[in-house]
Amino acid sequence: MKELLIAMVTELVNDKEAVEVTVDDVNEEGVTVYHLHVAPDDMGRVIGKQGRIARAIRTVMRAGAVRYNQKIAVEIE
Repeated sequence: MKELLIAMVTELVNDKEAVEVTVDDVNEEGVTVYHLHVAPDDMGRVIGKQGRIARAIRTVMRAGAVRYNQKIAVEIE
């Protein structure tokens, strides 16, 4: 799942080397949190107008996680 997130985001940003994903352990609710870090100049590209791209990234990640019976959340920082 981490590789999927990195692959999607690196195609959106200009500074591909600044893309970093950290993964928290599963919390008490059974949710794994993925923290996405990008360069400050690329935040707008990842979030998109009215958050549409961020919402799409989260939707694709949740759909992928269902295949592995996981619950995930993506935090963009």
